[in-house]
Amino acid sequence: MTGLFMNVLSHVSKGTLAFAGFGLAAALLAAVTAFGAQNDSATSSANAVLELRQYTLHPGQRDVLIDVFERNFVEGQEVEGMRIIGTFRALDNPDRFVWLRSFPDMPARAGALNRFYQGAIWRAHRAVANATMVDAANVLLLRAARPGAGFEVVNAPLPPRDAAGADRGVIEASIVYLRRSTPGNFLDFFENELEPQWRSAGGSVLAKFVTDHRANDFSALPIREGEEVFVWFSQFADQAALAKQRRVLAKSDDWRALSAALSLWTYQPIETLRLQPTARSRLQAVTTRQK
Repeated sequence: MTGLFMNVLSHVSKGTLAFAGFGLAAALLAAVTAFGAQNDSATSSANAVLELRQYTLHPGQRDVLIDVFERNFVEGQEVEGMRIIGTFRALDNPDRFVWLRSFPDMPARAGALNRFYQGAIWRAHRAVANATMVDAANVLLLRAARPGAGFEVVNAPLPPRDAAGADRGVIEASIVYLRRSTPGNFLDFFENELEPQWRSAGGSVLAKFVTDHRANDFSALPIREGEEVFVWFSQFADQAALAKQRRVLAKSDDWRALSAALSLWTYQPIETLRLQPTARSRLQAVTTRQK
């Protein structure tokens, strides 16, 4: 401010674990419209269920985990119907690995997880992965805040297996812990009040999610329950760009007023995760588009 890695179920604790003149033009327009609708539908479907997963690791083990994950678990999970949207090093914690995994729906989630964790790839590499872990139970189950608010990058191609380097900007996740007693719709407050100020200061909004309260139907991997959150994701070219945006916000009277109004909605400060995309992350600040 953690999981994929279970041992089905030994070695680590359970917590570690989208021709002619007018006639041709009309046809082209219809085709483009249909293609766009199909893409929107595919993107929305692929974002229907999102896991925000934070893993706490033993000191010095993050690159070990990233190596085994990117070599084996990315395609290994995607072939079963999941999407690995992003994998990240937490900039504020050297022992934290953060990643995003999505599914078309909850039944698809249960089926995909069962196939992967009963499969040969997981069995072959789970010991190495689990040995890096302290805790893997810091998991938020989310859904898009509204149709079209999920990640567009969900259907982008994966970077190649030999991708290397780390200059992929900064992705920031902002987690708002909401009071259930406050009347109204926080999404309206965010989009009408907070988001315009955030953007005018140099920020972006890539995607917006809220808690998915449906029951966890894969109990071997625990999730956080009983919380109401709103999460938005942003991109910055680098840490300097992020710091500049914060300075602009700090000088803004409008932002300070909105921060005061925010206290009616939340019972604690916004939790921010400053994240550096790994080499094989789909979600990279240099390639994403703002909504």
